[in-house]
Amino acid sequence: MTSVALGTDHNPNKRRLHLPIIGVTNGPGVETVAGKKPPWLKVRLASGPNYQDLKRIMRDRSLHTVCEEAMCPNIRECWEEREATFLILGTKCTRRCGFCDVMTAKPDPVDGDEPARIAEAVREMGLRYVVLTGVARDDLEDGGALIWASAIRAAREAVPGIGIEVLPSDFKGGERDIATVLAAAPDVFAHNLETVRRLHDRIRPAFGYDRSLGVLRFAKRHRSGQVTKSNLILGMGERADEVPAAMADLRDAGIDILTMGQYLQPTSYHLPVDRWVHPDEFAEHKRVGEQMGISHVEAGPLVRSSYHAGKQLKRAVEAGVAAPVSH
Repeated sequence: MTSVALGTDHNPNKRRLHLPIIGVTNGPGVETVAGKKPPWLKVRLASGPNYQDLKRIMRDRSLHTVCEEAMCPNIRECWEEREATFLILGTKCTRRCGFCDVMTAKPDPVDGDEPARIAEAVREMGLRYVVLTGVARDDLEDGGALIWASAIRAAREAVPGIGIEVLPSDFKGGERDIATVLAAAPDVFAHNLETVRRLHDRIRPAFGYDRSLGVLRFAKRHRSGQVTKSNLILGMGERADEVPAAMADLRDAGIDILTMGQYLQPTSYHLPVDRWVHPDEFAEHKRVGEQMGISHVEAGPLVRSSYHAGKQLKRAVEAGVAAPVSH
């Protein structure tokens, strides 16, 4: 195993703090990915009027999106379709995951006006479905649960009938805090498992494989009819034959929607890409996941958790297993 050493100039603009990441799969007998990305990962870099308009709205209201902070490859496509995922509770996370490009640092004080500004932006953008995600806030007693709930209620008050999906941290498994978020009645409650059991502790050291599954189980049983969702990132060192076991664990936790996509290394200070997963493998995972009972599996190289999230919910409902709940 090899590690990536930190240099003194890796962050000249002081934009992000990248902690050293240890490669988990680049040992003897394991082929390290090299060369150009495969053709199926090419993204059209469009920058149309909707993209520019949404960017203006975000900056005018001092808001942040995970689309930008996590360097999502689909940002231009989604923003051109007037879809965006808001990042709440600031841009500094109290945890570090080997794949994530969101800054790890001491968080800023909570902004109590943030839910209202999000609601105003949602209304101005004309959204009918909004995804809220956020950094982990282990510095807060409730992990930020009250801000999560306030943001849900503010968005729904601003745009009656809007679909709302939330993607919070695990609140350290605190059921009271998870219940606070669920009480605000999100249409979809998502929490991402991200990788297989064998790699979880090394790639997501501040989380826990079983704790993440427990969050999803609690959400499912605590609120009747709650649609739940999770995500797996491939290409971080898992073997193809390990993926079905993770999908089965998620199915047993009761999820309705699963997304799966290719890991893309944000910087050289992050976990290296272990392999380029072929679209045919994603298609097979989708087939297996839906055959084992997950209502809808969205799988492909460029799929991300919030990619076409409203359409994902619609497809799950059409599959006849997931059902939207009343607010």
